[in-house]
Amino acid sequence: MKSMFKVIKEQIDNFHLIQRLSMYELKSSNRNNYLGILWEFINPAIQIAIYWFVFGFVQERDTVLGKHGDIPFFVWMLSGILIWFFVYPAITQGSKSIYTRLRMVSRMNFPLSAIPSYVILSLLYPQLLLMGIIMIIFQFIGYPISIYYLQIPYFLFAAIIFLFALALITTTISTIVRDFQMLLVSLMRVLLYITPILWPAGRFSDSSLGKIFDYVMLLNPLYYLVEGYRYALLGEGWFITAHPTITIYFWGLVLLLLSVGSYMHVKFRRHFIDFL
Repeated sequence: MKSMFKVIKEQIDNFHLIQRLSMYELKSSNRNNYLGILWEFINPAIQIAIYWFVFGFVQERDTVLGKHGDIPFFVWMLSGILIWFFVYPAITQGSKSIYTRLRMVSRMNFPLSAIPSYVILSLLYPQLLLMGIIMIIFQFIGYPISIYYLQIPYFLFAAIIFLFALALITTTISTIVRDFQMLLVSLMRVLLYITPILWPAGRFSDSSLGKIFDYVMLLNPLYYLVEGYRYALLGEGWFITAHPTITIYFWGLVLLLLSVGSYMHVKFRRHFIDFL
């Protein structure tokens, strides 16, 4: 716990620097592209079109049963996949954030624990812009702004804390064992299909193997974030009160990841330079 409080204090003390570095990270990542930051929207648009074509059009899935009736598959998928465009790059880029920048920051009076923070924060800005676009689209297709939108800041905060806690673990392992980064990228491709983005939880509950798959999906912490977004954007209700057990499980897991990640990071960070 001592390590966790130390890491949290480093984030608070260096928040303004983290914020400035996140803006620099966002600009530098698109500096060599002619379309610049527009790629932050073009890439998601292409992926959404492909997923809708394969899992919606080809499989002839017109609607998904929601809490208050049928929801068009495209709308259902769009409300859930939004958080994926934040989570996926945050996990993959966050895991290599320290060892790719270690030479630069080794000469600065700058806590290494802040590096994953500003990388994750730099990915939050495109997420907010993409969310705004999707909200506007929803206004014209029968899903107007509702009081349930008040849940969105909470789930964004939950996503950031979860991603930071996970990054403390993955950055430590990736810095020591570089092959872990390749393994993580492969696992992220699998994670998409055990998250209720392309199909709802319970879809395969007819068979014993399907029930196991649904149980694994419920244990996936991204289930909490995806369904929380979906409840908010589609006006399905208050997810926290509707699913208190999942809320307790999610925050318990986040606390565990943060504790373990902080301990690993503080224990090994003085030796990071030896692994370059």
